Amino acid sequence: MNYKFQNIPYHEDDRAQRYLDVFESLGPGQINISTVNSTNHIVAWHKHNVQTDYWVCIKGSFKIGLATHEEGATFEYLSDRNPRVLEIPPGIYHGYKALEPGSILMYFMTEKYNNGADEFRALVGEFGEKWKTENK
Repeated sequence: MNYKFQNIPYHEDDRAQRYLDVFESLGPGQINISTVNSTNHIVAWHKHNVQTDYWVCIKGSFKIGLATHEEGATFEYLSDRNPRVLEIPPGIYHGYKALEPGSILMYFMTEKYNNGADEFRALVGEFGEKWKTENK
């Protein structure tokens, strides 16, 4: 029998616990899984000039920010109760905020992570966006 195990790189910080490049041997790109326990932390903004991201919420829900300097920011929502995949092409700043503790985001990146070589950052608030959910 010809099978093997692959160790999955793991990274943890105050934002999330992450499995990185889950299926490393599949070739170009990588699949990551992030478990986000805090609903107070905003993970934003960055964009890519080459890479496309594909995001799906496995558990819980996320407020997703998408922005450009020309069009400003808009928000979308990903939830396990409305399963769908969000495609984020190059040139769009993106970020997220978990709306429930223990929310899980799985994302496919068309390029392997390369120490931030294709990652360009902007500050939270740079697009005049409001991450906080208003009471209505």
